[in-house]
Amino acid sequence: MKALNKISQIGLKELDSKYAISDCCENPDGIIVRSAAMHDFAFSDKTVAVARAGAGVNNIPLDKCAEQGIVVFNTPGANANGVKELALCALILAARDVVGGIEWVKTLEGTEGVAKAVEAGKSKFAGFEIMGKTLGVIGLGAIGGLVANAAVALGMNVLVYTNEVKEKHQRWNTIFSKDKLYSTCNFVSINIPATPMTRHSVGYDLISQMPEGGCLINTARKEIIDEEGLIRALEERPDLKYATDIAPERYAEMKEKFGDRVFATPKKMGAETAEANINAGLAAAHQIVEYFELGSTRFQVNK
Repeated sequence: MKALNKISQIGLKELDSKYAISDCCENPDGIIVRSAAMHDFAFSDKTVAVARAGAGVNNIPLDKCAEQGIVVFNTPGANANGVKELALCALILAARDVVGGIEWVKTLEGTEGVAKAVEAGKSKFAGFEIMGKTLGVIGLGAIGGLVANAAVALGMNVLVYTNEVKEKHQRWNTIFSKDKLYSTCNFVSINIPATPMTRHSVGYDLISQMPEGGCLINTARKEIIDEEGLIRALEERPDLKYATDIAPERYAEMKEKFGDRVFATPKKMGAETAEANINAGLAAAHQIVEYFELGSTRFQVNK
């Protein structure tokens, strides 16, 4: 067995003595991968299974694997809570301008009468409370559902856009018009995979409809965002904000233009908690074991 990334040792312990695992195995029967790019990977003729320790599989050549008879699994939900918490963090950072406040306080270092200066300047970062505001959730998978439930618990109104839910939910309302969702919601959280259909699906026409002070939150994939459209919307609407867990290609330019209205955490930070890494490693190891010992193809993504 081969591990292409640093996989949680707690998870790998699920592979008992029958499954030797190494990061330098030349002809592995199975591969466990996290974020390593595999599109140019030379698969061994012996390899029959790849388990992705996470939900997204854009780093794995699914068609190529299918052609070579290699089953590819993902582990949906393993890091969902970590991503949910970061989405909520971004929501609060946008509402209260915490980042701007922290950066401003740094400029006071060495200033005499700091307390007086803080008292005079703090109103610039007052922000607003999220209770009673409306959150739109795009996609109701493992992460989207957690985000929606958490927002309800925080006193927010929640609208969910998805093609899968066909009936009214007791905790939120389902909406089938993206235009209505964007024009109604103070915040929009994107929780969908990057596919040919979703690529660049969020751009100027949707973002520019958001209410005053609106914030778009993307903890999914940067490919979903049409950056040209996003930049245009931010240029025309100085009240809008963009928070993301995946820095845009033109992030430096956007920071220079828009300052604290755009902020990004390191790539996929939401899925990098200690707990998420353990959960993903455990789930991937279980997938490998179940496939080899039981023939289970649960969560296969390249059928």
